[in-house]
Amino acid sequence: MITTSGGLNQQRTGITDAVVAARILNATLVVPKLDQRSFWKDSSNFSEIFDVDWFISFLSKDVKIIKQLPTKGSRKALSAYNMRVPRKCNERCYINRILPVLLKKHAVQLSKFDYRLANRLDTEYQKLRCRVNYHALRFTNPILAMGEKLVHRMRMRSKHYIALHLRFEPDMLAFSGCDYGGGEKEQKELGAIRRRWKTLHKSNPDRARRQGRCPLTPEEVGLMLRALGYGSDIHIYVASGEVYGGKRTLAPLRALFPNFHSKETIATKEELEPFSSFSSRMAALDFIVCDESDVFVTNNNGNMAKILAGRRRYFGHKPTIRPNAKKLYRLFLNRSNSTWEAFASSVRTFQKGFMGEPKEVRPGRGGFHENPSTCICEDSAAAKVDKNSQSRKYRKDNTTKKNVANDEPDVGNVSEWPDMDDDDDDDQNDLAEKGTFNETISDYDALNFEDPELEEIISD
Repeated sequence: MITTSGGLNQQRTGITDAVVAARILNATLVVPKLDQRSFWKDSSNFSEIFDVDWFISFLSKDVKIIKQLPTKGSRKALSAYNMRVPRKCNERCYINRILPVLLKKHAVQLSKFDYRLANRLDTEYQKLRCRVNYHALRFTNPILAMGEKLVHRMRMRSKHYIALHLRFEPDMLAFSGCDYGGGEKEQKELGAIRRRWKTLHKSNPDRARRQGRCPLTPEEVGLMLRALGYGSDIHIYVASGEVYGGKRTLAPLRALFPNFHSKETIATKEELEPFSSFSSRMAALDFIVCDESDVFVTNNNGNMAKILAGRRRYFGHKPTIRPNAKKLYRLFLNRSNSTWEAFASSVRTFQKGFMGEPKEVRPGRGGFHENPSTCICEDSAAAKVDKNSQSRKYRKDNTTKKNVANDEPDVGNVSEWPDMDDDDDDDQNDLAEKGTFNETISDYDALNFEDPELEEIISD
């Protein structure tokens, strides 16, 4: 058994990895419990977001999945032994640490199950990750129907549209420690949020921005897109939570892109009513519209950005644009001293390697959920998908591949269980130096969490 953690997309990675962990252990998996206690306060269970029967049947040849713990002898349900797995636990770690407990206790519940599986695994396990994430995890019919309705309405407005995942919520900005030009009022408001958590230390705003840790403002995202060649006639769908500053903050983006839409503007209150009280279901609707967009743009490098980037690579390399925040910050800081042509030229230069091109990240590099190269057959006809096609078919890998070397830290035999880093960036240094890898720091890189609720809030 596992209990997931964080928002919808962080939970998605946990569910995907749980299936693989069950396969490693040759164990039966109980349908995962979703996080109902975190900042997101969503009471939805698995079957209210994902098609549980499809999930079980699709993976039946890989892992046995049941809906609840069986009874033990009499009518008393089997009780699970609760434990936590270290971050990036590899196959040996699961066999050495979890299997003996499972054999002794018969049922084990792994708590806070997020990023608890190594990034690099043998090929068979990586392909299972793809089967789970891209095929077995299907949203329920009500969510799919509403999502498809939103996509259809966007297509009715324009044949092509951009989707922007805009993370600019007050809590997110407070945790970033960045300065967004709001002066004393902003410092007071965001400072009050920061003081809610004793473990959130004061940071240096200038240093955070230099390091690429500050999410781009709505205006900065708009300027980046215009510099990349997107005109004011483009239709843009914005997926976001509560934007700090509301309409005032969004005004510059709307001025640059007047054809500005969201689920709230293209659907009625009555249509959204079954979903509006549940953050994960609302996020699922945004996920569908963003996934189907011609271009997906994000102002951050969080879980939704990574999951959708991987999905769009897997289903035909539809582009995902993420800002090279480390270099762009200088341009935004000095744009009043530059002509528009010089500014736009520099943006285009700095964004090379950050535009979601097929060859942008070499196979085997980066996080697997973001770059599922093991599952993408470069030489197969299926890989040459028309970018304008709306059909998304499962590609089987008919090529012979060597197993990916497992060069994760060996935590199989250690006496302590270290809480290791989420991201596996050490192998990306060569790409970053050449300017071909997205250097935007992720939510997890940006902060060193001591308070678990902080981690839950900025996950998406």
